[in-house]
Amino acid sequence: MTAFIPPLRQRAAVSCRRNCPNHWAFSGVLGTSQHAATAPRQLSPSVKTTRRYGSTAAEVKKQKAKTAIFFPGQGVQKVGMTTPWIEAFPRAAHEVLDEIDTYMGYKLSTVIQDGPSRVLTATPNAQPAIMATSILILRILEREFGFKVSERIDVSLGHSLGEFAALVAAGVLAFQDALYMVRRRAEAMAEATRRAQEEYGGEYGMVAVVTEPEYLASLIEAIDDFVGYRSAGARSDHAEDIQPIDQVLIANINSKNQIVLSGNVEKIKELVAHVRQFLGHDPRAVRLNSDSPFHSPIMRPAVSVMKELLSNKSRVAGREDQEVVTFPGDLMCISNVSANPFGSKEEVKDLLSRQCLETVRWWESIKYLDQEQRVRRWLGIGPGKVGRNLVGKEVGMRGMDMVKGGGVWAITDPWDVEDVLRALEKTEDMDEGDD
Repeated sequence: MTAFIPPLRQRAAVSCRRNCPNHWAFSGVLGTSQHAATAPRQLSPSVKTTRRYGSTAAEVKKQKAKTAIFFPGQGVQKVGMTTPWIEAFPRAAHEVLDEIDTYMGYKLSTVIQDGPSRVLTATPNAQPAIMATSILILRILEREFGFKVSERIDVSLGHSLGEFAALVAAGVLAFQDALYMVRRRAEAMAEATRRAQEEYGGEYGMVAVVTEPEYLASLIEAIDDFVGYRSAGARSDHAEDIQPIDQVLIANINSKNQIVLSGNVEKIKELVAHVRQFLGHDPRAVRLNSDSPFHSPIMRPAVSVMKELLSNKSRVAGREDQEVVTFPGDLMCISNVSANPFGSKEEVKDLLSRQCLETVRWWESIKYLDQEQRVRRWLGIGPGKVGRNLVGKEVGMRGMDMVKGGGVWAITDPWDVEDVLRALEKTEDMDEGDD
């Protein structure tokens, strides 16, 4: 076992080698410098079939519990987030990181590993770094453990930036094209913020507002009343005549008790004070680590950039004759804009290009999958566990839940892999619990 693993984890892994079924082959689960020459670790000898979407309501009821994979958005980045994976799986990790550096045209892997933090946190670096790390983890699961996404996963989704990783996992976007677009999108978003500051002045950013679930609807109404227009939904419907310095919009509806506001920071402070005075409730407001008002009309220039990139052939060297979007992909993918599955190639192009402007309907997406698609297993892939916590609260699970026949997990570091894959294997062939 490699030296970075905490002593308790080492002892647990030794115990697992002695007591777990042979097909898990846990003896090398965290890897050594020689591990890469061995065959991929097989998860289970049981027969799996690729699941397709588009089932009728009657068929959904007959199906066993489904599995969703989800990816994080901006804000989860941290210097060194790839280091544990490099130490545990050096060959596989370096292969993917070399691909990433080649696609990006500069040493993004060095920025991720060494920082400094202010460089990594800059939007043009943070966004591709988070997506790249998420796909790095997924590739290691595929190459080291024989984890086949198209056979083990039914649906993918991602929070804001994470939607690009979700589309890669679903086979709708190639990794190379997704990285290229994320970098260009991030540059356009940063430039849009800079122009707004130069032209109108003011400080821009994002603030999370947490309230009690019973106050969420009245909170949104109070926000709309304060700003004088509907603050969530299609950006083409409102706020077009409001100068950026006066704009406040709902960027994310993350859960039944959390939204994120985007826009002018001083205006957001005024809004929160208004809500506290007139709503009869004191929501908690937390400034996020973002210097840009994502998912607001200020991001409109980035929409044009994305429309152009998605409407043409690939811009990546060696793929110039390839379409950027493949549809249908290997599995269903949920749109942040509609909170429903992408339905066509043209819809992918339209909704993905507009996504940086529109409200992220995360809560509705989770409810749709939980209530209508009967997803019972939720697997988060990527840096941080914020997504796991949000999903877990909404579906009423954390870790494995044998009653519901599923669970909510996250693979963030190599030491998560053993427990999560074992839990997935244990629940995969269970019937849905009554709910």
